[in-house]
Amino acid sequence: MLAAPINPSDINRIEGVYPVGPPVPAVGGNEGVGEVIAVSEGVKNLSVSDWVIPVRAGLGTWQTFMIKEETDWCKVRKDVPIEYAATTFINPCTALRMLEDFVPLNEGDLLVQNGATSIVGQCVIQLAHLRGLRTANIIRERSDFQEVKQRLEGLGASGVFTENEAVSKEIVGDLKGAKLGLNCVGGSAATAVMKLLGENGIMVTYGGMSKKPITVSTSAFIFKNIELKGFWLQKWMSHHSPMDLARMTDYLLGLVHEGKLTYQMEKVPFEEFNTALEKSLGKRGSVMKQVLTFA
Repeated sequence: MLAAPINPSDINRIEGVYPVGPPVPAVGGNEGVGEVIAVSEGVKNLSVSDWVIPVRAGLGTWQTFMIKEETDWCKVRKDVPIEYAATTFINPCTALRMLEDFVPLNEGDLLVQNGATSIVGQCVIQLAHLRGLRTANIIRERSDFQEVKQRLEGLGASGVFTENEAVSKEIVGDLKGAKLGLNCVGGSAATAVMKLLGENGIMVTYGGMSKKPITVSTSAFIFKNIELKGFWLQKWMSHHSPMDLARMTDYLLGLVHEGKLTYQMEKVPFEEFNTALEKSLGKRGSVMKQVLTFA
């Protein structure tokens, strides 16, 4: 293994609150990038020195060496930083699928999302910007709001708002009437997304960081005819081939190589796993995505 991130879903599996998990005892980690150092005689599509990422969850990427079947891996390009290869599967792929699979979006259309500072959120902003789409981005109240706002606008965000600002027509301006809403927080942050949806808009939920339920007003259903849907990348993978994943990751890592897709991460040596885990659990304040490195 070369690198592997610590994702919230990794922690959820260890806590036993994720819907599926590997048989125990097991090694944590569902995402990462490794370099092939040996292959058996029956392997046809992978060679020594290839970079590979897992094609299914539960392989246990928080370890230095792994022996798995050829079908457990997807080859990826090597001309990108290892931290991007290690993190391209879950978050960037989730962002891309939500942009492409729920609502036909044309240049100039608007989408709204909460959790815009997350890696998925940052990817949504950039992928939407490349398509000529506008994005209204909702983030929590924070002391460095203006600094974060400028950073997200630098990625291509059309507007960045707090939850309170998002429900104010005067502040939001013309960034309302969105065709697509993306929710990873729940609670009042989900309500703020729905406020900016237009008639027949769809809100897709892919996370619940606040651990609070989604409450929908009756008028939103009756008068705006909004729809609520969910997305889980693992279910998407169960209906698509490794070749589909290969095409998707090649496209995304191509954008990384061209400097068109970027997000904040912190590389941490595997020997400092305890520190990285504490940061991922929020015990050391707000931090960037923790990516374990093994070399």
